[in-house]
Amino acid sequence: MEFAAGAIGGICGVAVGYPLDTVKVRIQTEPKYTGIWHCIRDTYRRERVWGFYRGLSLPVCTVSLVSSVSFGTYRHCLTHICRFRYGSADAKPAKTDITLSGFASGLVRVFLTSPTEVAKVRLQTQTQTQTQTQTQTQTQQRRPSASGPSAAPPTCPAPPVGRAPGPKYRGPLHCLASVAREEGLRGLYKGSSALLFRDGHSFATYFLSYAILCEQLTPAGRSRPDVLGVLVAGGCAGVLAWAVATPMDVIKSRLQADGQGQRRYRGLLHCVVTSVREEGPRVLFKGLSLNCCRAFPVNMVVFVTYEAVLRLMRGLLS
Repeated sequence: MEFAAGAIGGICGVAVGYPLDTVKVRIQTEPKYTGIWHCIRDTYRRERVWGFYRGLSLPVCTVSLVSSVSFGTYRHCLTHICRFRYGSADAKPAKTDITLSGFASGLVRVFLTSPTEVAKVRLQTQTQTQTQTQTQTQTQQRRPSASGPSAAPPTCPAPPVGRAPGPKYRGPLHCLASVAREEGLRGLYKGSSALLFRDGHSFATYFLSYAILCEQLTPAGRSRPDVLGVLVAGGCAGVLAWAVATPMDVIKSRLQADGQGQRRYRGLLHCVVTSVREEGPRVLFKGLSLNCCRAFPVNMVVFVTYEAVLRLMRGLLS
């Protein structure tokens, strides 16, 4: 039941939060954006609404599995810890038990999410790479010739030799295949070290804060909070988790986007040092406000759907 409820909740969460996730990735990987609204306006001007949904198909197909594993692993670990420490799976877990189970959930999901994260980031950022390349080409074409100003300019523009190059990746599966062919298996797990740091600590925070808030918001005489309590607890848990995760999320996005064109970063530590040296410590918190704004509604939906599906399935089985 935990696995099924987590899968359905995860799909609903992706549907709500994906456009802001695209904006978040572009802000983190492209220094040219001065803020959230600058990125939103620029993306809409150049790509319209579709630009916010680049790479969506793969997360939708895989999020059910990933979310299922996250919630299922958390509950499975918590059950075993309670049985080992207290002799019963139904015993009330301590905060340490919840933290350890959440941490294990975050570590396990890395092995599933790393390839899809690579494809998502490459698809979300490839338009920017194309635009930069085309701009450089146009600049080179406009430079004056070596013959100097005495050379007569052409009376009419020369016809284009060929069409502008299309996007490198045609879709999520093509992106995964291209990365595997060009960069090998390591390319599919690029940035996984940052992903381990991000998901381990953030999921420990995620489940711990949700459990504490649910306990605080549960009315007297009841064992669980009402729908409003679940919405508030889920939204706040998501915000706290992303506040912890954002620094490593920035590094993860930069490492995964680094395969398009010339490589800049040699690894996790080099990426951290280079980013901080070039853009200051604030670079590690790029997209923090956007992450928090996105996390609240997304995780409200995830947890209220998760709890509703669990309640429905328990009712059907009882």
